[in-house]
Amino acid sequence: MARTATLTAPLGRFRESLEMIKFSHTVFALPFALLAYFRAAGPTPPARTCAWIVVAMIGARTAAMAFNRIVDRAIDAENPRTAARALPATRSLSPGAIRLAPVV
Repeated sequence: MARTATLTAPLGRFRESLEMIKFSHTVFALPFALLAYFRAAGPTPPARTCAWIVVAMIGARTAAMAFNRIVDRAIDAENPRTAARALPATRSLSPGAIRLAPVV
């Protein structure tokens, strides 16, 4: 049972981080970026460039959302709709969120 508890704590933090940066929205937006790339690149676009577009899209959106959550955490704490989010509710430490933005 102790092994399960040690595994669920990191997974819970990881899941909360994905929720904080709205990773599901990134996945939703990714096909639009790729469609634009394929439309602009012509009939045979290089796969390496496509991979870099995916990395750039995920990285830029993750950094922007992490920065936005950090900057707005005081405002989010006052808003009843957003007060339960990880940073305003202090479930997630700001240093962890701050490290997330520049890493990506």
